[in-house]
Amino acid sequence: MRNRIVGSLVVLGLLAVSGCGSAPVKEEKVEVAPECVFPNSQKAAPDWVCDMPVEGVTVSAVGVAAKSAAGAGFMKQMAMADARVQLAQMVRIRVTNMIKQYAETTGAANQQTVDQVNTSVTKQITEETLVGTRLYRTITGPDGSMYALVGLDEVSAQKITETALKSSMNNDRAAWQQFRAQKGQDELAADIAQQKLAQ
Repeated sequence: MRNRIVGSLVVLGLLAVSGCGSAPVKEEKVEVAPECVFPNSQKAAPDWVCDMPVEGVTVSAVGVAAKSAAGAGFMKQMAMADARVQLAQMVRIRVTNMIKQYAETTGAANQQTVDQVNTSVTKQITEETLVGTRLYRTITGPDGSMYALVGLDEVSAQKITETALKSSMNNDRAAWQQFRAQKGQDELAADIAQQKLAQ
């Protein structure tokens, strides 16, 4: 009988201990903040609104147009124009980086000539129409502003770069002749344009 009582107490003790371990745990819900929100808002926005990369678009920019009584079509055109201005600046910076990188790897020309070439190409890109730009996405924000993603695929970005370089070479032959270091102009333009676009 004594063994039976001791056995029962042991079983009850084990049940009590196992019961304590299985008490339900209350889970707290943690609210995760969105990775991208519309300006002056807490509303989640697509990643591209915050300038995050978009697959298949080598160079892109987001333009914004304020809400207008002129309608959605007008707002879309204004947002696209805003994006294209930013795109021209980005392409100009990338080409400038390619020229400087090319000058460093080949040891061609002095710094003054490189700067002259950069200025010449910058002027050419600014004057050029960004042929090949495409509207990829639009969205209207909570305040009524329209956002437009405009970009270039790799082929279009390469063409713009080569065209700007060749046009600049024709317009400012003296600077390019100093810079080219024994290479033909077409060969030099191709070499520079082959430098990696996504720097």
